Amino acid sequence: MTLRYAVSDGIATITLDRPERHNAFTFEMIADWADALTRAQDDDDVRVVVLTGAGSAFCSGVDLDSLAEVEPTPLGKRAMLTRRIHKVAFAVEALDKPLLCAINGAAIGAGLDMALMCDIRFAGESARISEGYVKVGLVPGDGGCHYLPRLVGTARALELLWTGDVLSAAEALSYGIVSRVYPDEELMPQTLAFARRLADGPPVALGLIKRAVYQGLRANDLRTSLDLIASHMGVVTATADSAEAMAAFREKRKPTFTGR
Repeated sequence: MTLRYAVSDGIATITLDRPERHNAFTFEMIADWADALTRAQDDDDVRVVVLTGAGSAFCSGVDLDSLAEVEPTPLGKRAMLTRRIHKVAFAVEALDKPLLCAINGAAIGAGLDMALMCDIRFAGESARISEGYVKVGLVPGDGGCHYLPRLVGTARALELLWTGDVLSAAEALSYGIVSRVYPDEELMPQTLAFARRLADGPPVALGLIKRAVYQGLRANDLRTSLDLIASHMGVVTATADSAEAMAAFREKRKPTFTGR
C-alpha cells in the first residue's frame, strides 16, 4: 500500500507512506488517497480526518517516474490530471467532515496543493512549502491557482506562484497558509488533540458550518448566504445533538453527541 488509513475513536488518519521518495505520489497512491477520503465520508463513526506524511516530508509532489506511463500528447496529459490526480480534489470537496493537515517537512508543488485543499493546516518547525511548478516550466496542476489566492490574496499568491520561492513554517504562518506551527515532535500530538476537540463536537453542526462557509465563498452575495444558513439552522435545531448541547449548557456539564 502507498498510504495507511486508520480510524481511532472518531478520528481517521491518512498517512502518505512512501518516505523513501519523500511521499511523492504515484497514480496508485492517488487512487488509494481518494478511496480513503470516500471511506471516511461514508463512515458514520468518522467525525474528523487528519492527513499527514510518513518520515521527514509531507509530500514532494508527483513521482516523476509515474509520468512515463502518461500518453505524451496534450490530451494525454490533460487526462492524467482530470481522470487521475484530480480525484483527490473531488473527494475532498465531497467531504463534509473537518479535514486537518499536519505538514511535516517539505510540501512542494502538487504536494502543497494537496495540503491547501484541507480545511486547516498545522506545520512542524522544519516544514518547507513551495509552489515550485514554475521552476520546471509548468503551471500548478492540482488546484494551487484556485486555493492559494483564497488564503493569501491575489498579489501574494501570484508572487509565490511566479517565483516558486520556498517558505519556512514561520513564513507560511505569517502568510496565513498554516494556522499554527509546532516543534516537529509535537506536530502530530497537537494536531490530534485539535482533532479530538472537533470529534467531540456535534457532527451535524460541524458539517453544516463547513458547508455554509464554502458555499458562502462561492455565492458572493449576502442574501444567498443568509438564506442558506436559515435552512441549515432549521435542520440542525431539529437534531438530538442540538437539544443535548442546549441542556448541557444550561446544566453546566460536558455534552455527549451521537450524530443524531
